[in-house]
Amino acid sequence: MSSGKLVLIIGPSGVGKSVILKELRKRRPEFVFPRSATTRERRPGEGDDLYHFVSEEDFSTWLAEDKFLEFAQVHAGPRYGTLLSEIIPAIEQGKTVIREVDVQGFMSIRVHRLFMRPGGSFPLLTIFILPESEEQLIDHIRKRAPMSDEELNRRLKSMQHELSVASQTDVQIKNVEGKMEETVQKVEAAIGE
Repeated sequence: MSSGKLVLIIGPSGVGKSVILKELRKRRPEFVFPRSATTRERRPGEGDDLYHFVSEEDFSTWLAEDKFLEFAQVHAGPRYGTLLSEIIPAIEQGKTVIREVDVQGFMSIRVHRLFMRPGGSFPLLTIFILPESEEQLIDHIRKRAPMSDEELNRRLKSMQHELSVASQTDVQIKNVEGKMEETVQKVEAAIGE
């Protein structure tokens, strides 16, 4: 049996990470896709397949008990976190765990005692999804939802920061417009068995 590993999918907003993950879920049911813990409210009709919905109090308790691999608070709003219990048992069973994280999550996981190199207990593979061009990514961001110039400028600044981190990942894969199938195949090849 091959040893398990954690695979992080990283990239700026609008680059196609969620489409890639959706395809991987369909094609590779043997992969494990852990849920996030979040303090945000459950949306109408939302199940428990993507999130553990928890109170602020429980989240704080779990934080104090070191139960998170990484966590973040989004714009002074709800908190999100990756629970170790959703990842470590699967890796120990030899499974590949796939997790989409933002740049902040990537930076904290790569130095976490369980995954840091050298000396971490478990293998970590980091894959950065690059846009075909910055212009293409800006176009995707604009098409997603109307926003003010101020919001667009904030997102562009964030995008620049995120793209500057790509060289620190193990693999960089360009998501070319209209070639999602090719992108997903490259991601699968990078992950391996």
